[in-house]
Amino acid sequence: MRIRIVDAFTDQPFSGNPAGVLLLDSFPEDAWLQKVAAEVNLSETAFAHPLPAGGEADWALRWFTPTTEVDMCGHATLATAHVLHTTATASGTVRFATRSGVLGATAAADGTITMDFPTSTLTPVPVPEGLEKALGAEVVAVHDTAAHIGDLLVELRDEATVRSLTPDFAALVDLSSRGIIATAAAQAPDRGYDFVSRGFFPAVGIDEDPVTGSAHTALAPYWSARFGRDELTGFQGGARTGLVHTRLRGERTLLTGHAVTVIEGELHA
Repeated sequence: MRIRIVDAFTDQPFSGNPAGVLLLDSFPEDAWLQKVAAEVNLSETAFAHPLPAGGEADWALRWFTPTTEVDMCGHATLATAHVLHTTATASGTVRFATRSGVLGATAAADGTITMDFPTSTLTPVPVPEGLEKALGAEVVAVHDTAAHIGDLLVELRDEATVRSLTPDFAALVDLSSRGIIATAAAQAPDRGYDFVSRGFFPAVGIDEDPVTGSAHTALAPYWSARFGRDELTGFQGGARTGLVHTRLRGERTLLTGHAVTVIEGELHA
């Protein structure tokens, strides 16, 4: 079967967030899916298979980190939609049946793909004990996100602080069920983005995820409320970076980005 590595939320290879993508006839046993994800060893590998016509979704989609299955993943969904469209396997809007409900992905003429995800709720919480020490930075505010994300959204003082973080990953493991999203307003919005973020997910086997689509379902309402605008652009990453364009639509958040296939090969397993 064909296996592809796709860089998501970028139009340049070797940037953005890489994801493995396998299109299957059906899902094999979970243990096999997990072994493949561990072998690919990227933050997520997506597995998808077509569904019968006439249903509420066109494809079934699951996402695995090297150590576990997750409820939601934006960049691997973008990568899967990119593969479906660039191989002419699908056109227009593709509906994915996932653990987070039906998620849509629509390709545009300019090569971007817009995904329709549920907007995360945000609940203010006290700064957890040990968080500032683990991040190595003073925390401005902390919000808990919806259960399907399971992150803590942590606002820091400024963009420079977010970019310079060198967290103690072992100390972050027990602070949230999935990870920590560190964020701040952009220092200079004329650079083409409104806010910055970095995502740390050692609890699911990923120290840092370069560009986390699902995190932007929380970042979008957080910063839209701050700036008074429903359409924003987020810049995420440390060594690898990417852009996520967000549009807040009440209970749904639209996430738009590019993707590039960088590797295509044959899986012999």
